[in-house]
Amino acid sequence: MEQGCIFCDIVNGKTETKFLYEDDILAVFRDINPHAPVHLLIVPKKHIRSVNDLSGENKDIVSHMIMVGKDMALQENVNISGYKLLLNVEKGGGQVIFHIHLHLLGGWERK
Repeated sequence: MEQGCIFCDIVNGKTETKFLYEDDILAVFRDINPHAPVHLLIVPKKHIRSVNDLSGENKDIVSHMIMVGKDMALQENVNISGYKLLLNVEKGGGQVIFHIHLHLLGGWERK
């Protein structure tokens, strides 16, 4: 856990954030500032600062994030209409919180 990291606090249960999904690797919750009708954050419990800080030992975490994203799209009923999985990398790439996380955005046209 990285001191002062809001996502570390959230995934470690130090806030009252409601999880839509949780396992021993990651947690999923709604973005408090959504940019789509469905905007979820898929956040590993292990603190990894950015995509640029990934190593080979993290590949299982990243693939798990994507697979959980697919499952969450189904749960949120946006799997058919379509959705985005987005990683922002570093400040210039739109990363605001420096703890790797995957955005799931969708719900513009639900079928």
